[in-house]
Parts: sequence; C-alpha cells; structure tokens
Amino acid sequence: MAPSADKKLTGLIAATFTPFTREGEINLLEIGPYIDYLTEKQGVRNIFVNGTTGESMSLSVAERKILAEEWCQKAKGKMDQVIVHVGCMSLKDAQELTRHAEQIRADAIAVIAPSFFKPSNADVLKSFLQEVASAAPTLPFYYYHLPAITGVNVPAKDVLDGIEKLIPSFRGVKFSGSDLMDFGRCVSYCLPHWSVLYGVDEQLLAALAMGGHGAVGSTYNYAGCHVNKLISAFENGDLVQARTIQFKMQELLSHAMKLGFDLGVNKQLMNEVSGLCLGPPRLPVMPCPPDRAQSIARKYHSIFPEC
Repeated sequence: MAPSADKKLTGLIAATFTPFTREGEINLLEIGPYIDYLTEKQGVRNIFVNGTTGESMSLSVAERKILAEEWCQKAKGKMDQVIVHVGCMSLKDAQELTRHAEQIRADAIAVIAPSFFKPSNADVLKSFLQEVASAAPTLPFYYYHLPAITGVNVPAKDVLDGIEKLIPSFRGVKFSGSDLMDFGRCVSYCLPHWSVLYGVDEQLLAALAMGGHGAVGSTYNYAGCHVNKLISAFENGDLVQARTIQFKMQELLSHAMKLGFDLGVNKQLMNEVSGLCLGPPRLPVMPCPPDRAQSIARKYHSIFPEC
C-alpha cells in the first residue's frame, strides 16, 4: 500500500461496514468479495475502514487490528488507498492502533475526537491528535470531524489552524458536518498536498462547489457508481446532470429517513443491494426489520435502475 501513501486523496472513498457473522463475530471471509464488489460494481477504489459505519467504537482493539490488517492485505493491488480509522476514547489505544496501521502498511490513518472526556477547545484537541500522530510520525494523518456524534463542537477550521507545525504528516480532514461555512474555510486554508473530504452524502454537490476534493460516505458502498457520475458531471461543467443525480440521492435518503434510517438499516440495505452477507450490526445498534430495508432497496432500484 505504501507507494501511494503520499498521493493526494480525491474522489469517492467508501466508509466500509464491518462484516459480522450471525453470532456477532467479525467475518473476515467477506472482505475479499466486498473489495471486489466496490472496485468492479461501484468503481470505488478508496476505502475508510473501522470508522463510524464500521462500528469501530463497538469493536475491541484486537478486533480492529485484525480487520485493518485484512482490509489492507485484500486491498493490495486493487484499491488505491486504505485509510484506517484509529480514533479511540483512550489515547494509548489510539497510539497502539496507529503503530499497528504503520506496520501493516496502511496508506493513512484518521482520528476522531474523543467523545466521553471531550476536548474543551481546539488546542486541547490538537494536542490529542498530535500525541496520536507521534506514534507513527511519517504516516499520512487525517482529522475526522463528526460533531453531531462526538458532541465536540469545535470548528474544524480552528483545528486546522497551525496543525501542519504540530503534525507534519497531516494530510487533511474528513468533514462530516453540515456547516458549509466551516467547510469552506477549511478548503480556503488547505495546503496544496491536503485533501478536504466531505462526509454528508446528500449534500456532496454543495461541497464540491465549495472546492472539496472528494467524499467519504457509507452510501458510496452501494451508490458509488452513480455518485461517480455526479462528480464527473460536475468536473465537466454539466451542473444540470450533477444536480439531477444529487436530487435522486436526496430522494432515496429522504425516503429512508422517513422509515428510520440508522446504521442497522443502512447495513441491511447494503446487504440487499450488493448481495454480500455482512451480517447484522452489533448491539447497541439494533438489526433492521427486513421489510424496511427491502422497501428502501425497492426505492433505490426505482430511482437507479442501473449503473
């Protein structure tokens, strides 16, 4: 994986689900077919593993290591970049996962803000990120901004200010928030070798117009082929086509949200659309009622009849 480690990250990055067996144990056998599905059916060649979609906070450190290693091994020669999320409530655990990511030759790591004992301001958060990064100082590093889940409402731009001096390996931010002013300020501050990646799938076009370099999201697991067309249309100046695809994604997600669209539903929708067997989520996330995922899958196929 290492040769592409300093290649600027652009385009779509699928935030992967963690495959489980019916008994709730990690299922490594499904990772190879999963990667083939992403590359061959969805045209997605970058992945963000062990993140929110991957239920990382419900996994043990040992499980996260096993998964990260399997993703990196199976992605070799097929994926452009594998970003391993190593954020934890414990600084020591995050550092341990960082050293492991370097050992398995992950292309980059990402770190979310701790959300139990929360950093009180940007300087405290930057100190935490710096300590994690110090465990593998040359490994490309991304800050994962997700205030709605972490409750850490520090503007991402405040985190970026001067961070290149603290973390020379810093390469950008996964911005999973709806504040497009803050997002735009991050893009404006961005150094040439950084990537500002948007994480609210239903608003991607707005982020591209603000200058975003790519996107990380769960829906790109099963709708990546369509969103790739959105990005191509935008880059070619065809805003009508780009808006048409974005509006279709909004129609799909609006339908899903009315039915109750959470991680359990999203994972089951991936099972329905892809044909993979990723299993149920792990408690406290509840499994999805089959009829709900099937209803959303029917809506998906009615909106997107083919790639």
